[in-house]
Formats: sequence, C-alpha cells, structure tokens
Amino acid sequence: MKITEHLPKLAVLAVMIGGAVVLGTKFFGTNDAAVGAQPVIPEYSDLAKRGEALFQSNCAQCHGTNAVGTDQGPPFLHPFYNPGHHGDRAFLAAVRNGVRAHHWNFGDMPPQPQVSSAQLRAIVAYVREIQVANGIVYQKHKM
Repeated sequence: MKITEHLPKLAVLAVMIGGAVVLGTKFFGTNDAAVGAQPVIPEYSDLAKRGEALFQSNCAQCHGTNAVGTDQGPPFLHPFYNPGHHGDRAFLAAVRNGVRAHHWNFGDMPPQPQVSSAQLRAIVAYVREIQVANGIVYQKHKM
C-alpha cells in the first residue's frame, strides 16, 4: 500500500487533532496567569488591601499567593473566574456552602464558616482587582 492512499485519512486526522487543540485552548485557556505564574500586582484600594491579607490567611493555602492557584486549588487568575462566569455571588456561595469541583480536578471546596460577610467582601475586592490587573475582566457567559 502506498502512503498516498492514506493521505485522505491522515488529513482528516490532522484536522480533528487541530480542532481539538483549538477547542481545548478556547475552553481551558492558555492564559499567561497559569498556576504558579507571577501575576501583575496592582496598586490596591484600601478594601482590597484588607482583602489581600484575609485571602492570604484564609484562601492562599489552596488558591495560592496572589490567587495563582496551587496543586490543591485553582487559580482565580483564569478566565473561568471572570465576573460574567463566576460573579461575586458565586464566591459568596462557595465560601458559605462549599462547591463541587466543576472546572478543575482539585476536588470539592468545603465551606469556610470562619470568613465573615465583611471579610468576604474585602477578599472579593482583592480578587477582582488582581484579576483586572491581569486581564481577567467581565465576559458574558456562554453556554
């Protein structure tokens, strides 16, 4: 059998693999703010400065210093966590009720009852400000 007989099959396979790569990039991102990457650090508002300290003591163990993620929790510097997909209420619900793993394979997040509503507002302000500094802005959610 000549290689030329397999060219149509190989072309179809190449297109399928290329399509899978494009879809994977679209849905899972190639964002520069990957787990462990060094993010851009903005000049925080006073509320976000308080939130940064609270994030460090309540969230960073899993979500990483500067929200870059760890091997225990996802980075918030990822397009999945833009306000159009995970709004501020999603953070509140996750902290209050816990959340099942749905974008990542880190396992479920347990509730964090030690974080008060006022503390959570500061943490969300911090997350949103560091997100904006790193290009994570509101994008309308598409299903």
